[in-house]
Amino acid sequence: MRDIVGEIIILEKKYSEKNLQLITGKKDISSHYQDIPEEMLLLSEVIEDPLKLPYMLETFYTAPIKNEKAFHFALLRVQVDSDLRMHEDIQKYQQRKYVAETLEKLLYGELMLSVGESSGMEND
Repeated sequence: MRDIVGEIIILEKKYSEKNLQLITGKKDISSHYQDIPEEMLLLSEVIEDPLKLPYMLETFYTAPIKNEKAFHFALLRVQVDSDLRMHEDIQKYQQRKYVAETLEKLLYGELMLSVGESSGMEND
């Protein structure tokens, strides 16, 4: 269900359509938004408002993740998008990147895109 332009209501909560597109990796989510897993919706919430992260760490840590690989790539997309858009609003995109990196470290133990270290992608 759509509310105003750029927002989608799922289970009575508003989500940014752009954030959901980024997280899912799908440009057109209009026919897929009912299938977005709960962990992806939670990620959308915290990248929209990074100050929620400290209160949601345990939720992420204990949440069953339906598709680990898809969630990991969602975190990577947020990091890459944040780096690419850093010039638009440095504070906003630094916070979004921090959220994604923190969750990646919490859930996967390391950063796949860490600079100067071996990438975790070789293990896949």
